[in-house]
Amino acid sequence: MADFDPEKFEDKYVHYFNELQRAYKNVFNRLNEEYDSELIHAIDQQVLNESEPFYESDGEFRVELPENPSDRIKGVLVKDEKVEEVLDIYVEELEEELSRLFGFRS
Repeated sequence: MADFDPEKFEDKYVHYFNELQRAYKNVFNRLNEEYDSELIHAIDQQVLNESEPFYESDGEFRVELPENPSDRIKGVLVKDEKVEEVLDIYVEELEEELSRLFGFRS
C-alpha cells in the first residue's frame, strides 16, 4: 500500500480504490460469519453501495450512509431494531478497518 495522503483521499476512488475495496470486503467477510448472512448481504448491496468514506483527521475515518438506510433494506425479514444495530456495528467496523488498513492502527 502507498503512504496515506489526506489530500489524495479527497479523490479516493482514483488514489485508494483498491484499499477501499479491500476494507469493505474484509469487514463484509468478518460480519458475514458473525451475523445473519442475508442481512449482511442486504446491507452491503442496498446501503453500503451508496456509502461514502471520509477521512476526518488523526487517523479517523467516517462512513456516511445514504438517507434512511434502514428503509433501503428489502427482502430480509428482520426487525428494524436489528437492522439498525447491525448497520451501526457494520459502519463502526468499517471505520476501524479503514484506520487499520491505512496504517493508523494495528
